[in-house]
Amino acid sequence: MTKRLILTRHAKSAWDDPLVPDHDRPLNERGKAAAADLGDWLASRGYVPDEVLCSDALRTRKTWSGIAPALPGTPILHLKPTLYHAGPDVMLAVLRHATSDTVMMIGHNPGIAEFAHRLVARAPLNPEFQRYPTGATLVAEFETDNWADVAYGAGVTLDFIVPRELVI
Repeated sequence: MTKRLILTRHAKSAWDDPLVPDHDRPLNERGKAAAADLGDWLASRGYVPDEVLCSDALRTRKTWSGIAPALPGTPILHLKPTLYHAGPDVMLAVLRHATSDTVMMIGHNPGIAEFAHRLVARAPLNPEFQRYPTGATLVAEFETDNWADVAYGAGVTLDFIVPRELVI
């Protein structure tokens, strides 16, 4: 059996108000459009999560709310405060508690970039994978029956995209 992970960095956020705490920064207009485009891209390829593990920061929640309308069904959404600026080991620990076959995780750099690099046996050829810019999305599969058994280097890259490359 396989498990599939959709690993997304939040879309572009706004920096308009320096008094807004980092946790409460919203998406800017480009970020809102990118989230919607990512939803269309995921749906067009059949990458549909059953469960979403999302940082509780505003920009990650808004990224999910921009993606969700394009997807069929209603995945289980878990807001995870521990994913806010989490490092790779924390992200892996959260993922190991997932219960669905296809899971989406929405988080932040620099942790999400390092997590993506550690997870897959072979990185995608796309040079943007190194930076993991806003909206970057990796789709990887793992040969396992249980997320608890997922280890670094075990993922097989299926796809990788950044919003500016999207042509739906």
